[in-house]
Amino acid sequence: MEKPLVCVTLRGRTAEEMSNDASRAAEMGADLVEARLDLLWTTEERTRKPGDSEDGGSEDFEVIVNQLELEEVDFREALGYISNATEIPLLLACRSHSQGGYYPGSEDERIEVLKAAISSKPSWIDLEADIPPQIRGNLLGLLDDGTKVIASFHSVNGPPSTSEITQDVLDAKEMGTLVKACYATKNRTDALRIFEAALELKSSESNFTLMGLGPGGDWTRIHAPILGQYMVYATTESGWHLAQQGKINASDLRMAWEVLEYA
Repeated sequence: MEKPLVCVTLRGRTAEEMSNDASRAAEMGADLVEARLDLLWTTEERTRKPGDSEDGGSEDFEVIVNQLELEEVDFREALGYISNATEIPLLLACRSHSQGGYYPGSEDERIEVLKAAISSKPSWIDLEADIPPQIRGNLLGLLDDGTKVIASFHSVNGPPSTSEITQDVLDAKEMGTLVKACYATKNRTDALRIFEAALELKSSESNFTLMGLGPGGDWTRIHAPILGQYMVYATTESGWHLAQQGKINASDLRMAWEVLEYA
């Protein structure tokens, strides 16, 4: 059984923090790391609050994300730092607000960020599937031969029907090496639709990765090898709260594959 690539989405909101997390990801055996450039325009506050946990003794955190203004960040300097400091294959993305991201500028300005990202010659670049064809064509024309493209969908409104998810992936399969679809999940019914779509896509010739953010969102990550997923997104973060967010620690993911005899 072929194992999917494991991509760790870097934690941190500065170039230095992301680069440090890339080192941790490499130690965990990540195949590549994702740097979300839009996170450079944010800061994070963690407020400790009393709460029950699985071990019965720790406290929970409330995370508050603060948005920075466009001119507060020198993204080109940050991009250079991340690119030079990351020793394993690098995936670059810059998510808009409409797809759950934090980039504060206009769409034209975001496209300029993507152009700069492409010029840094990363191993992978994430280009949303809804980028207009002409603009997308211009971006593709800038690609180095060694850069692979992810055509992505991100929905903050929950997953559509199983058939719609499947069709969206099939329609986008010519847009890149891999099609990524990520949906907010409110319950296990939402998660089941994503799982069923992955099962249907297994027999297709598409390279895909499907996942949820929320309850049950980690099902397609944990069972990715038997679903035929090309790549799985993980994190260096650990804690009981990850399951409710649909996320999974990279080391725990590989351990789960061994226990389930997927490895």
